[in-house]
Amino acid sequence: MLLPEGARGLLILGLDPGSLVTGWGVVCIRGGEVLHVAHGVVSVRGTTFPERLGLIHREVASVVSTHVPDEVAIERVFMNRNVEAALKLGQARGAALAAALAGGCPVSEHAATQVKQAITGTGRAEKTQVQHMVTKLLGLAALPPADAADALAVAICHAHQRRMQARLAEQAAGHAGMAPAAAELLRLGWRRGGRRR
Repeated sequence: MLLPEGARGLLILGLDPGSLVTGWGVVCIRGGEVLHVAHGVVSVRGTTFPERLGLIHREVASVVSTHVPDEVAIERVFMNRNVEAALKLGQARGAALAAALAGGCPVSEHAATQVKQAITGTGRAEKTQVQHMVTKLLGLAALPPADAADALAVAICHAHQRRMQARLAEQAAGHAGMAPAAAELLRLGWRRGGRRR
C-alpha cells in the first residue's frame, strides 16, 4: 500500500525472526487506524548457518532502508527445551535486531502470549488463528504467509500498546492541573460523594 503524500503516519516494522524463515510486516498508525503497508518473508533454507545470518541481516536492512520505519517491534525470546534450536533462534534474532538498530530504529519487544492476546483475545492462539485475524484486522485480500502474519501481529500489538500509552499520558496530563489533594484522591480511587470507585 502506498500512503498519500503528507499522510505518512507512524510506521512500525514487526519482525518474527527464525533460523530458516524470518517474517516481516510494516503497518502505519494514522489517526485511529492501523493500516497495512507491506509484508514478506526472508527464507534462508539450503544455506550454511553463518550464511543464513548474513542473509537475514542484509534482507532486514533492505526492508528498513526501503520502508524507513519509525519503530521496530520484535517478539521476545521464549524458553525452548531444545538448546541448539534456542541458540540458533537467538542468533537469527540478533542478526535481525542488528540490522534494525543499524538503521537507527528504536526496538521494542513483546511476549508471544501478549501478541496473541492482542490479536485474537487469547494468549494461546494457534498460528492459523493469528493469520486469519491479521487478515481481517488489516483488510487483506488474502492470507499472508504464516511468518509474515506473525510479524504483522507483532506490529499491530505494538501499535495498540502505543495507543494505550498515549491515552494514559493524556489522562495523566489532564490530572496534572488538579490540586495535589484532588489528584491524590483520584489516584486512590475516590469519586464525588466521598465513595470509593
